[in-house]
Amino acid sequence: MPQLPELVQALLNPKVYPETPPQVVELVQTQMSFIFLTEDYVYKVKKPVDLGYLDYTTLNKRHFYCQREVELNRRLCPDVYLGVVPITRGGSGILVGGQGKVIEYAVKMRRLPQRAMMDVLLANNQVSPQMVSRVAQKLAGFHQRAETNAHISTFGDLEAITRNTEENFTQTERYVGNTISREKYQRIKDYTDGFVKKNASLFWKRIAKGRIRDCHGDLHAAHICFTNGICVFDCIEFNDRFRYCDIASEVAFLAMDLDHYRRADLSQSFVNAYIDMSRDREINKLLNFYKCYRAYVRGKVESFKLDDPYIPAEEKTRVSATARSYFDLAKSYIEI
Repeated sequence: MPQLPELVQALLNPKVYPETPPQVVELVQTQMSFIFLTEDYVYKVKKPVDLGYLDYTTLNKRHFYCQREVELNRRLCPDVYLGVVPITRGGSGILVGGQGKVIEYAVKMRRLPQRAMMDVLLANNQVSPQMVSRVAQKLAGFHQRAETNAHISTFGDLEAITRNTEENFTQTERYVGNTISREKYQRIKDYTDGFVKKNASLFWKRIAKGRIRDCHGDLHAAHICFTNGICVFDCIEFNDRFRYCDIASEVAFLAMDLDHYRRADLSQSFVNAYIDMSRDREINKLLNFYKCYRAYVRGKVESFKLDDPYIPAEEKTRVSATARSYFDLAKSYIEI
């Protein structure tokens, strides 16, 4: 693994932070960000990458998307997103919020308790039907308030849906034979293309009913915390078209992830509760299509990590297995 960039090495030093220096700073990576965990706070620094569907290659762009991240995530998690802080280089070296030239920006958040994260609770068999019903209630209220207009609605038409699905298949071509087999790839693609063609009238009906909204866009278990109510964090800020979607797609995302944790019972409880609260019974007609789509997206995103030079080889072994499991899950929805 290549040596971590100078900035990242500097931010692993507890003394560069404005708070009483923590004893330890923990680094977590995604394909898009370096995330620094202190005792009470989280500092998220965007990697200077262009992944096609996002562009963080300039300081101005990273600053803009840091601001967008705070603004959008305050919709569902208002008390956690504290703001955007500069990272500076001056006479005292690199500091968070110091004096000198601004060399980077970070999103600053309150640190949420790891033990209360939904993925952790699921692994410990501590999520109940009542808890997923509370998530459904929060989500239904959020979707009811979420913005929709003529522009947002265009992201539910056949051209937009096909663009998203085709992008999935184009971007995963290079992983065929690694995290997904050729047979599985083609089977999912044929199903996806066929469903869109056969259900054109349903997709147009969803637009007419105002079901395409400015959603969260990345609603899976690792982004839900049961603390001070329910905090749903880390929405997509880098590309509006991944956030502008049918609310059925958003519901399917979490339902799929619950399936991935082998909790089909909780998945069904969540869907049933959401439909009861929203009165949107058409979701059932779209559920497996969007579950397949969302599982494929998760498999794709995990596969992307295999190309990240800063992710250790041992972690990539786990990443490969996770990617394959999501692609397997995507295929399973075709056979239901």
